[in-house]
Amino acid sequence: MTNIDLSTNYLGLELKTPLIASASPLTGSLESLLHLERAGASAVVLPSLFEEQIEHEREQFEQLGDYQTDAMAEASGFFPTLDRYNTGPEDYLQLIRDAKECLGIPVIASLNGFSSGGWKYYGELMEQAGADALELNIYLVPTDTSVSASDVERHYRDLVKAVREQLRIPLAVKIGPYFSSPATFGTDLIESGASGLVLFNRFLSPEIDLETLEFVPALQLSQPEELRLALRWIAILRDRIEASIAATGGVHSGLDVAKALLVGADAVMMASTLLKHGIDRLEAVRDELIQWMDENGYYSVEQLKGSMSMNNCSNPEGLKRANYMKALTSYTTPT
Repeated sequence: MTNIDLSTNYLGLELKTPLIASASPLTGSLESLLHLERAGASAVVLPSLFEEQIEHEREQFEQLGDYQTDAMAEASGFFPTLDRYNTGPEDYLQLIRDAKECLGIPVIASLNGFSSGGWKYYGELMEQAGADALELNIYLVPTDTSVSASDVERHYRDLVKAVREQLRIPLAVKIGPYFSSPATFGTDLIESGASGLVLFNRFLSPEIDLETLEFVPALQLSQPEELRLALRWIAILRDRIEASIAATGGVHSGLDVAKALLVGADAVMMASTLLKHGIDRLEAVRDELIQWMDENGYYSVEQLKGSMSMNNCSNPEGLKRANYMKALTSYTTPT
């Protein structure tokens, strides 16, 4: 087998392979992070610190200052599910310190929210704790009918600018696919200060409990076919922005990794397949990628990256309406 060079650059970070463990419970403890590194993760994204947790801590601090003990006791019970998912702000910063001390791969911190809140302050603290980069996971559900699409996009850009002003480390922005012009919006985010984009965020929708008639959380792991959406937009964006791009959502195999690299991703982020099959699944994904590259004459990830971007592929119309029409007209019903 040919010696395959899997190294890549993401956010200015030199990675041994394009395989990154994305934010999930698997990246929430030092023991699990060490296992991920041994299995072949080239970088790790820590579970998100939620804006609600930052605000919760701020409110507790203010209540302590005012000696409002009754109110503090009520607020302290407001975030039980968040506390089960990951740690509070101070514990989060300690996890960054511990990870940086024990791991030899980049550690990427993550903030999840929708307003400026304490993001600038905690982003700076995460940098001071040793984070190699910061990922902004902006999760905004616009329910106000007076807020236009342009208002929402402006809000995203302002958030990126505000956080960028406080940081020296690279800043990635993880966005969802529900923008009228993802190519234009992605370019705007880069111009606002983002060092890279992560495509796409999986906005989890609630389920309805028919017994209680309440909306309840409903988490489902990703499926490989979900990757197709990111593949299209990475292929379109690759030649239009001078920044890193990571694919996430639906990366389950080495062949999925190859597809993401072909359209122009610098790295891929994986969680669902590791949660389903275990951390050691990373080794099988890496081996499958190497085998495919060897069989198809690719000797490095750099050679592979972007060779099927919109400007480089043989049928760019396949990224537009032509592929849509062909898929519909060629479908035959099962007999």
